[in-house]
This record gives sequence, C-alpha cells and structure tokens, in this order.
Amino acid sequence: MKRSCLTLILLFMVIVSGANTSITDSTIPEQIKEYHFDTDSAINEYLSVLTAEEKEKSDRYFEGGYWLILIEFLVVLIIAWVFLSLGLSKWIKRIVFKFKNVNVRNLFYTIFYFLFAYLLSFPLNIYVSFFREHRYGLSNMNFGEWLTEDLIGLVLLLIAGSLLIMALYIAIRKVQKNWWIWGSGVLTLFLILTIFIAPVFISPLFNEYKPLEEGKIKDEILSMARANGVPAKNVYQFDASKQSNRISANVSGIGSTIRISLNDNLLNQCSLEEIKAVMAHELGHYVLNHIYEMIIYFSIIIFIGFAFINWVFKKAIAKYGKKWKIDGLSDIGGLPLFILLFSFYFFIATPVTNNIIRSNEVEADYFGLNTAQEPDGFASVAMKLSTYRKINPGKFEEFIFFDHPSGKSRVTVAMQWKSEHLE
Repeated sequence: MKRSCLTLILLFMVIVSGANTSITDSTIPEQIKEYHFDTDSAINEYLSVLTAEEKEKSDRYFEGGYWLILIEFLVVLIIAWVFLSLGLSKWIKRIVFKFKNVNVRNLFYTIFYFLFAYLLSFPLNIYVSFFREHRYGLSNMNFGEWLTEDLIGLVLLLIAGSLLIMALYIAIRKVQKNWWIWGSGVLTLFLILTIFIAPVFISPLFNEYKPLEEGKIKDEILSMARANGVPAKNVYQFDASKQSNRISANVSGIGSTIRISLNDNLLNQCSLEEIKAVMAHELGHYVLNHIYEMIIYFSIIIFIGFAFINWVFKKAIAKYGKKWKIDGLSDIGGLPLFILLFSFYFFIATPVTNNIIRSNEVEADYFGLNTAQEPDGFASVAMKLSTYRKINPGKFEEFIFFDHPSGKSRVTVAMQWKSEHLE
C-alpha cells in the first residue's frame, strides 16, 4: 500500500510538469522500487517482546513439565505396587466379591481403585495443579475453588471411568483371546461419545457458557465460519478467567453438538486482529477434519497399546499371578497392572502422540493465517502463549515434548507468510 501511494504521487508530478517521457526505473527512487520486509528482523522483534526474566521463567515452567511426565508415571507405578504387592487389591476383592453379579463386582472394584488412586496421587496432584500453578502466577483459584473442580473431575471419573472399565471387562470375558481388538473398539466408541457430549454436558460443569455479545468480533468469527463451511450459527464465551489468565478458544463437538467457543481472557487481553487469528486457527481444526483424524490416529494407538498389554500382562501373570492372587486377564484384581501397563505404553509413546497433535496444530496455523490474514495478530498471540510455553526449544526437544509448535516456530511462520503477502 505504501509503495503504491508513492508511485501514484510520482506519476502525478510527472503529468503536472508536462513531462513527455515515461517513468523508468531511473525515475523512481530506490526505496520506492521495492519495499523490503526484513523477515529476520521482524521475527527477532517479536521474540524480544518478553524480557530475559520472563523467558527464563517460561522455560523453567515448561521444562519442569518434562520431569512431571516421568514423575506422574512413577506415581502410577507406586499405586500398582500398593495394590498388588501390599495387598490392597486382595482386600478390595474380598469386599466386592460379596456381590454375585460379576459386572457389579467389577464396577465397585473400579470405584474403589479410582478412589484410592486419587488419594495416593493427591500430594502430587495438589502440587502440580495448585501450588505450582500459583508459584508461576498461572492460577486465579483459591484452594476451595480448586478442590471443588478437582472433586467434580473425580466424580466424572468414578461414573464414566467405572462404566468404561466394566464394559471393557465384559469384552475381555466374552471374546477372551481377541479381547484387545474388541476392547480397543470399546475405548474408541467411548472417546467418540465423550467428544460428542463434552461441549453440552461436561464443559459447563466447570465454566459458564453464554452467547457472545453481538458486535464486530462475533460478526468476524461467524463470517470466517460461513466462508469455510463451518455449520455454527452462534459463538459462545466462557469464564476461564476464574481459573487462570490463559487465553484459549476451540471448535468442539461432533454433528449437532458442534460449538465455537472462546474464553473471556481472549476477549479481554487481545485485539480484534489477535482474536481473528486465534479463531481462524480453531476453525481450521474443524475444516481440516482434525477431530475425525485424531479419532482414527488414537484408535490405532489404542489398538497397538492393547496388543502390547495383552502380551506383557500374560507374562507378568505367569510369573507373579499366584503372589498377587490374579487368575488371569479377566480377573478385575489385575486392573492396577492393566492401568500401569497402559500408562507405561503412553509414557514411551509420548513423542508419537505429541507429533500427531503438533502436525495438526501446524496445519491449523497455516489455515488460520490464510483465512484471517492477520500474521501480526497471530505472532502477537504466539508470544502471549509463550509466557508459559518455552519459546525457543532445540529441535530434538520440540520433537519429543511439544504437542504445539513453539513460540519461535509460530512467529517464524507468521512473518514468512507476511513476507509472501506484502501486496
């Protein structure tokens, strides 16, 4: 735009002066011939938004998460040891085996397991999601508010998780050798059901959702949605500020439960350009069918995981079954071992799952840039997210631990896009 205006001014001057010659390259000043956008300088300018102290704090918080992945697995290992080696599983079995129906026994055993696992992991849980979050200034909840939400999550786990485990053990008893094929199908169906009901029944348990006020922001979001075939007639906002200062948005649900949502932090902390950049990214997940793609990917991962559990579980029972009083895979007393093996599988599969998610995020980034055409808004938001995500990790580090592109990666993509679309 700037170059075009300057060129028009020169044309006007030539015409007014009565010049009879055409404008050649020698007529136009060097700075008018071509506007040079320095991509590297623009990237560095954005990356320098945070102070050295803020970057160090962000890196420390995110890198601490690497250790938490290991520590959380070790807690699952300790829980399994308490249940199997210290006899907690045997004690629970003596209680629940008073019921004649095997499904009822399995249901109550699972409830007991989740309750004791919650208590055993509570010290780590309270440190990770309460004290650590407050230490880094990322939580707005007092202890009572945090505990209330945590207990809501526990109730959901007791209801949904117990029913899922009961259904899984039904499949194990019915098909026996091929349980891992049918079991992965059961878990995949549960995943689809959760995605379907979450926007309507689960998310409102933690936040209040209401239609976004009429205005420029809502119009811009719905315009982008219509232009890309997203069947949403409304946009919702939710009060995430009661929990933290993090900005977020999503296009969630399947079919009739599809919902475009953004939190109040995004509305309060970001400009229209930044909001458009974020929402275009979220719309990209829907348009690019990432929800369905993720279901397929994770159903395959679950399938392989159940095959792994089937193989290792049999070997473990052959060696320790008598000591643990576990008759076989269909014995509910083996649930702690089952969950331990499942946790170990996902622990070692962390780079795989992170790369699957990150590849979708990269695709959504490009979609968002092309749809909103707000590269500066996108880069600015990437830096705001970098207050709790490491900005500039090494390639190996990003490959293993990042399920989203780093701040530097996103700023680089945004400024490269801008350099290609200056006109």
